[in-house]
Amino acid sequence: MALAVQNTLELISNIKTVLKYEILPIENCLSRICASQIIATSFLPKYNNSAMDGYAIIYEDKKEELEIIDTIFAGDNNNTLIEKNTCIKIMTGAKIPENTTAIVPKEDVEELSNNKIKILQNIKKFQHIRYIGEDIKKDEILIEEGEEINFSKITLLASQGTSHIKVYQKPKIIVFSSGEELKLHYEKIEDYQIYNSNTPTFIARAKELGCDVTFIGQAKDTIKAIKELITNSLDADLIITSGGVSVGDADFTKEAFKELDFETIFDGIKIKPGKPTVFGKIKNSYILNLPGNPLASALIFELFGKLIIQKLLGSKNIYHNFIFAKMAEDFKTKKGRITVLPGFFDGEYFNISQKRSPGMVSTLSTSNSIIVINDDVEKINKNSIIKILPINWKFFTDNKKDFLTYE
Repeated sequence: MALAVQNTLELISNIKTVLKYEILPIENCLSRICASQIIATSFLPKYNNSAMDGYAIIYEDKKEELEIIDTIFAGDNNNTLIEKNTCIKIMTGAKIPENTTAIVPKEDVEELSNNKIKILQNIKKFQHIRYIGEDIKKDEILIEEGEEINFSKITLLASQGTSHIKVYQKPKIIVFSSGEELKLHYEKIEDYQIYNSNTPTFIARAKELGCDVTFIGQAKDTIKAIKELITNSLDADLIITSGGVSVGDADFTKEAFKELDFETIFDGIKIKPGKPTVFGKIKNSYILNLPGNPLASALIFELFGKLIIQKLLGSKNIYHNFIFAKMAEDFKTKKGRITVLPGFFDGEYFNISQKRSPGMVSTLSTSNSIIVINDDVEKINKNSIIKILPINWKFFTDNKKDFLTYE
């Protein structure tokens, strides 16, 4: 019996995973999921330092001519103190004398001939001083377990002198195809045959999402052949295939699953398109059998398959997030089933794709997001506020736009 969408999402969020980890250099951890909480081992800055090239002074002496008594460069371990009516020349990042109460930028002073300076501008007490720990405090949590490592997290780690961290191993995904009427893109086809676009889609998308992916071939239309591919895949964390689970005479996939003691988690989803979606497991391998229609299978993967992979990655972020947008045009739909619609979000408006038949393959190449319409909606008016889910998210455009905020 087909399951409601919210129940489907709930089941996926509660699946049990056995996560393995490895220790890698931080430069090799991009897009990996951190497998332990990481705590700061030192303050940043580690000491009070100058934010400018200039002069360290005692604030109360700001109106006096100040004698330059020393120079401190970044990296110097200089413990000289400032005396009354004196100053110390200092470079950006250098450790400041303990009794410094302001840094005066060099462009705000006049250098006099007698090794003295005169301050030309009004200054504020404690200006241009970077204090110990104002960026990072010792024992502060830097990265939580389950967070994805990106360039900015590597910045944090490097600032603490951390060279290696524990990350979860990439999930092992195995993809196979079935259906002798479909041919792989490198095969010769007859006029009555079509290319299999689903399998390359799953392989590419799973790789984009951070998985190790293996393609093990295409099964003939027999239960024995499909069972052989499934059995060969049971070292995977997730097996992805499509088609073969409806009521057609030549659909052998479901029967092959059954003979291998397939444990069903859900069989069918109350959604359009993509109802004939099956998810379960054999032994320790989860299996996602998506619809045969290309657009339907891709949309279901975006809505449900991605969440399964987030779980297998070890990510703490396993729920869909969304962006508010405006509807570009009026849209009418039939009530009764939750509907997934692909389209393009331009930064303000969402345009529903005109091509959205479940069997189409070109739609997602011109889409960057989807909306999911509740089952009681009949019409969405132009300019209505909607929620979009991004699917292709390097957010650039071929139109030059002013991205500055003015108020």
